[in-house]
Amino acid sequence: MFPVIVFLFIALPLAELALLIKVGTWVGAVHTILLVVLTAILGASLARYQGIKVLYEIHSDLSQGLVPTDKLLDGVLILVAGVMLLTPGFITDAAGFFLLWPEGRRFVRESLRGYFAQRLRERSGVIDVQYYESE
Repeated sequence: MFPVIVFLFIALPLAELALLIKVGTWVGAVHTILLVVLTAILGASLARYQGIKVLYEIHSDLSQGLVPTDKLLDGVLILVAGVMLLTPGFITDAAGFFLLWPEGRRFVRESLRGYFAQRLRERSGVIDVQYYESE
């Protein structure tokens, strides 16, 4: 866990700063700032739209008596994407847009599912963990 914290609070901001400086030397400071602001505005509006869509899908599933596990995780990933897109920088913007892309969310969701299933197997001694998809 410590390496992840070091990455998030030290290495990632330094990489973002270096990339912002590099882009600033290529296109100029004003254009770099405008690009960062534009991606934040575009990302926030996309995250809002997709978040509302997922909330509607969750409500629809619940009204049909279904458990919307994948859609709940999609909602969390869209929230994370929105935070990443509001954070200044190109690396976090790329990660945020990746999470807003439905195929990107599906990839992360399946990766998280596999990670947590593996952790469950390791901690519980269960030989095989199966899950049921709601889709």
